[in-house]
Amino acid sequence: MAHTFANLLVHVVFGTKNREPLIDVDLKPRLLDYLAGIIRAEGAFLRIGNGVADHVHLLVDIPATRAVADLVRVVKTNSSKWVHETFPDRASFGWQTGYGAFSVSASQAGVVARYIERQEHHHRTRTFREEFLAFLKVHGVPFDETRLWE
Repeated sequence: MAHTFANLLVHVVFGTKNREPLIDVDLKPRLLDYLAGIIRAEGAFLRIGNGVADHVHLLVDIPATRAVADLVRVVKTNSSKWVHETFPDRASFGWQTGYGAFSVSASQAGVVARYIERQEHHHRTRTFREEFLAFLKVHGVPFDETRLWE
């Protein structure tokens, strides 16, 4: 085939180090803008990003030439460095070691985008831990709960 065609839409979720509430109302909009810029620079596209104090959700169109793991590594590394350089008083800021990446079909993109948009609402009654475990279960991702939060 002469051309490669792909629709790789991924819902990426990752938390702050030790799930500390480090993303406050002052940092959040700037951080989300910075994450979008990194993603764009890596040849991908952020459809929507949002989060709460201890984690973020990103709905990302990823080109066929990029691996999810490589993109997430660059996003987390560069954004953490940016926070430290831009906000010297936030030396404790960092991301957790791992992440969740869940494939999204084109037919469900709107549903996932609305879910991401309503993060503040969801987390009035559900913790990040509860939410993340539910994602792993609904997507059929095997995990060992004793090692999940290392």
